[in-house]
Amino acid sequence: MSYHWEEEKLGAAYDAALMRRLLTYVKPYRKLFALCLVLILFITAFELAMPYITKIAIDRFILLPYGIVRLPTEDPLAQRVLERYRPLHLEGDRYLLDVTALDQITRTDLEIKRWLEKERYTFVDDRDPKLLQIVQKNPAAFERHGPLWLISQTSLRQLPLADLLTLRAPQIEGLHLLALLFVAILLLRLIVSFAQVYILQLSGQRIMKDMRMEIFGHLMRLPTKFFDRNPVGRLVTRATNDVSAINEMYASVLVYLFKDVFLVLGIFVIMIQLHWQLGLLILVLAPFIAYATWEFRKRARDAYRDFRRKLAKLNAYLQESLSGMRIIQIFAQEQRSYQTFQSINQEEYDANMRQLKVFAVFQPIIHLMSSLAVGLIIWYGGWGVTEGSLTLGALVAFLSYVEMLFAPIRDLAEKYNILQGAMASAERIFLLLDEKPEDRGQGRVLAEVRGAIEFRDVWFAYQDEDWVLRGLSFSIKPGERVAIVGPTGSGKTTIIGLLSRLYDIQKGQILLDGVDIRELDLKFLRSQMAVVLQDVFLFSGDILGNIRLQNDAISRERAIEAAKFVQADRFIEKLADRYNAEVKERGATLSAGQRQLLAFARAVAFDPKILILDEATANIDSQTESLIQESLEKILRGRTSVTIAHRLSTIRDSDKILVLNKGQLVEQGRHEELLARRGLYYALYTLQFAETEAIQTRT
Repeated sequence: MSYHWEEEKLGAAYDAALMRRLLTYVKPYRKLFALCLVLILFITAFELAMPYITKIAIDRFILLPYGIVRLPTEDPLAQRVLERYRPLHLEGDRYLLDVTALDQITRTDLEIKRWLEKERYTFVDDRDPKLLQIVQKNPAAFERHGPLWLISQTSLRQLPLADLLTLRAPQIEGLHLLALLFVAILLLRLIVSFAQVYILQLSGQRIMKDMRMEIFGHLMRLPTKFFDRNPVGRLVTRATNDVSAINEMYASVLVYLFKDVFLVLGIFVIMIQLHWQLGLLILVLAPFIAYATWEFRKRARDAYRDFRRKLAKLNAYLQESLSGMRIIQIFAQEQRSYQTFQSINQEEYDANMRQLKVFAVFQPIIHLMSSLAVGLIIWYGGWGVTEGSLTLGALVAFLSYVEMLFAPIRDLAEKYNILQGAMASAERIFLLLDEKPEDRGQGRVLAEVRGAIEFRDVWFAYQDEDWVLRGLSFSIKPGERVAIVGPTGSGKTTIIGLLSRLYDIQKGQILLDGVDIRELDLKFLRSQMAVVLQDVFLFSGDILGNIRLQNDAISRERAIEAAKFVQADRFIEKLADRYNAEVKERGATLSAGQRQLLAFARAVAFDPKILILDEATANIDSQTESLIQESLEKILRGRTSVTIAHRLSTIRDSDKILVLNKGQLVEQGRHEELLARRGLYYALYTLQFAETEAIQTRT
């Protein structure tokens, strides 16, 4: 038995056609998604700004801002430096240059690193008496050049703390402003992130709601034969787990994919601007990352498919075993079932471990690449700081940007897994949505329904040409009570499904008041019929809701009157909350007879022209059957009725009895007439009477 036929149909991890179809659900909320993208741009900009602020803080305010550069006057490059930056001449070929004014590309082009001394400086002006006092207290730490007193980074560390803070007050004030800017960006990022997550989740929840409604609405329009071949659990999964998987893709992959792209592009632009050689050096790792990602994608796909197949098999066997636990225990098959489950569970475990190994290899490889990138930055960037071609702030910023660069790549494994699950779920959902709905008829509505039914040379098979009905023809007059009997498999219950068009015939015609039922509007056709089955289905809710089926056209008073009409009020009045009494799933708290009485009350409340009874009294006790038989006398007045019965004693008063055998009508007539013919009906009746008599004799 195949438990995983859908999993074997899985296509590529990313299917453009499926994605286009999924994006149609985004269309009604495209403004919200567009707003999300705009907010993500702001979030990305905030994230990119924070390392750059750190760079500015280090280069402009933590390190001293000035450096001494030796410019040989005969060198034309030196003349350009003098013209561009206008450094302060100290003595000879020594000039005081604001290093923070240098941009990386210009510094590299002019080869200032050849002339710039490694020591950093700040200065004190004679005109500031407060600062001059510091000079006078620490004369050995300063070097005088005209009106300026220079102090190096090394000498600055030797000053008393109070003097140091006074001397560096402008830089400390700048740090305070940067800190405030940093906090402001964090707060803005928090607010924008909250808005973005809220809007994204709001959009995702609305998409989920729309998809669930479309799936459920489509299920309501599918023919009964579809449900015959599809387990309920699988269909429930489509509207719940599969929809959630798609929402996770919208919320965790689709929108954030744009963020990752913006982030990576922004990082590379800033890296090139800071130091293009170091930026290109990081790009050397790109082919290795691309190859590792490609191999991961391929191997993860195969491992994922195998895991899904094994998981589907495990779930199916578990569901089947729990549903059939009574049979397993009755036949003492617990050990065999346990061993089978153990084998399937081991297969699922092995498949899951293979998948985990793929992830376990990919993640360390990406971490290795990230560490290599950090090593390259420290090696090459550290050399650049030593040589003067790269500032310390730029080096720190590079380290932060590399960490940010590899974060989306590290998340790739998880996002790819989500994408695979979403594509598989989308494929299954669209397979369901592509199922052809049942034919709703040609929209014809009869002004008045009398209840005349005719089967005219009807042929029907559930599958191919394995005929269940073969050229069946009979007619039922308005208001006539007709019973259908026959051996098991003769096609009795099939007739009910055909009358209400749960199935469509392959040949012949079924007529209602002389009109082919395929011409009638399907809702109108079914509203003229009420079916009471042997196995009554009750919904979770209350007694009244199960009689009305939440139909607003049926008032509370009418539902109560219907219950009294079939004498269901006798047990309802004894319940604690009477008509508001809770009904558990499938009516588990009610007896078979009580459920049957509610089914008859439901039929009366809907007031059909045609009443169909399928073994309606087969599973109830004699007392309840007596109540139902009394009710039936009243219910059937003025209505056409079709009764399927195995207990022939219940249909003696029928106006006509149709006897089927192997899908063909072999006899028809009243009870006495059929007995007198001594045909199949006589044989069935005699056999049943003998069985009843034997049971009575034994008791």
